Amino acid sequence: MIALYPGSFDPLTYGHLDVIERAVRLFDCVVVAILTNPDKSPLFSTKERIDQIQKATAHLDRVEVDTFHGLTINFARQRGAQVLIRGLRAVSDFELELQMAQTNRTLAPEIETLFLSTSTVHSFLSSSLVKGIARLGGPVSHMVPSHIEVALSERYSVRGEI
Repeated sequence: MIALYPGSFDPLTYGHLDVIERAVRLFDCVVVAILTNPDKSPLFSTKERIDQIQKATAHLDRVEVDTFHGLTINFARQRGAQVLIRGLRAVSDFELELQMAQTNRTLAPEIETLFLSTSTVHSFLSSSLVKGIARLGGPVSHMVPSHIEVALSERYSVRGEI
C-alpha cells in the first residue's frame, strides 16, 4: 500500500522526519510529496528540498521524494496512493486537518486520510519557527538534521540576516 505525505517541507524538521519514520513502518511505500506553490516564495528551491529530504531519509527503505502542484488528491491518484498522511502537532492542528480530510473525502472517497501525531518531543516544531530562529542566528540543531542546519545557516548568512 502506498501512502502520500504532502507538504512544503521548507525545511524538513525532526517532526516531519518522525512522521515519515513511523509511516514507513505502516506502508509499503511512503511518498514524501513537496507541494510547489507558485504563490509562495520558499526559502529553499524544490531541488534543494528534494535533496535535503532524500539525505534525511537515506536510512529508510521505501521512501520516495517527489514534487507536485495542484490538488493533492489528484497527485495521490497519479501516484496510486491509497492513503494521505497528515501530521498533527497539537489539538490546534486538528480542526484544519479534519476539514481538509473531509473535503478530500468528497473529492476522492477511495483515498483515506491517516493522522499521525508527532512525538511529544517534536510537537512544538514548525518550519516557520525553525526559519525564524535560524534567521536570527539561534540554535536549531535539535530541530532539524545537521545538513539542514548548515543549509539554513548558509542561506541566512548569504542574505545577510545573521
